[in-house]
Amino acid sequence: MQDSKLINDPVFGFIKIPKGLLYDIVKHPYMQRLSRIKQLGLSSVVYPGAQHTRFQHSLGAFFLMTEAIEQLKRKGHFIFDSEAEAAKAAILLHDIGHGPFSHVLEYTLTKDISHEQISLLLMEKMNEEMNGALSLAIKVFKGEHPKKYLHQLVSGQLDMDRMDYLRRDSFFTGVPEGSIGSARIIKMLNLKEEQLVVDEKGIYSIENFLIARRLMYWQVYLHRTCITYENMLISTLSRAKELAKRGVSLFASPALHYFLYNDVDKKSFYEGDEALNNFIQLDDNDIWTSLKVWSNNEDKILSLLSSGMINRQLFKTEISSEVFNERAINDIRKQVSKHLNISTEEAKYFVSSGIIGNKMYDPFDNSIDLLYKDGSLKNISEISDILNVTSLSKRVNKYYFSHFRID
Repeated sequence: MQDSKLINDPVFGFIKIPKGLLYDIVKHPYMQRLSRIKQLGLSSVVYPGAQHTRFQHSLGAFFLMTEAIEQLKRKGHFIFDSEAEAAKAAILLHDIGHGPFSHVLEYTLTKDISHEQISLLLMEKMNEEMNGALSLAIKVFKGEHPKKYLHQLVSGQLDMDRMDYLRRDSFFTGVPEGSIGSARIIKMLNLKEEQLVVDEKGIYSIENFLIARRLMYWQVYLHRTCITYENMLISTLSRAKELAKRGVSLFASPALHYFLYNDVDKKSFYEGDEALNNFIQLDDNDIWTSLKVWSNNEDKILSLLSSGMINRQLFKTEISSEVFNERAINDIRKQVSKHLNISTEEAKYFVSSGIIGNKMYDPFDNSIDLLYKDGSLKNISEISDILNVTSLSKRVNKYYFSHFRID
């Protein structure tokens, strides 16, 4: 009998999933739901190849976690098989709490609860089903395991999550600037006093990693058109919620119906099973199916927004390093109101503004330290000859102003 399953991944090749706990996780309905959620949400509006899923990303992160643990073992660091399995389980499950279109759900259909918190709730629910088999993985995920570097491999400056999504997103979008030497970085990983560090020879790979992450944020994750499309979806779901609040009957799957017609917050998830049970039934298909139906809804606002999403009739968006003038925003809102023959209050669904930001490196969040042959440690921000601590840790903010096209 086969003791493992092979999955052919376009980025890393064959990924081996051992039979047992890890294979049971991959087969679980909660994990399989991630195959119906795109990793990059609405980014395919700019990069048509960005069709990969959160399931694929989770498998890639698992592959890298396997490589990282084996590398640390080769350098003489003892890791129990149970600890290695727990770290692999934790990285497989790290995104299990994501809803459709990533963070859009957190701004519209739910309140005051993050995908990380939902991930933990789902892990705990799975742990009950599996008679406690995930207990150690949950400790690693929460950072409660004594070997802190295991948590750093799941969530930190050089975690396997970032290693995979940069490689994978660069591959599927066709943006070469995001490509990183993940294999080289993993070979350079080491430990010092139970903390994850990088051998000094890895400095150039780390510099490339930090620069690639910054470029991917501006070119992909915070791309102007992606921001526009995401805000249109937020407005569409917000309008649907408003109509539901008025008692208007809207087409929706049972799971989406629950979130539209109820105020679902953190308390809803922690004080009963209804919110979580409906959440695990939600994926991208629920939203797209509703948008197609809503595009013919008798409500003019919902119809316009939904058809704009379906037919890629995007709002106009401007990006600036300065805050947009409030008077100018109000003028546009009035013009949109007149153009669409709706009230100024209703025009809010067609006009939005906000801030987007990107920080390459946070020295106060699991800083990246390089290990020298004499055993000393130096922070990357101190020794890099192409990056300095100011440029590394400075948050760059930009402002956007998006509105319905009236020209």
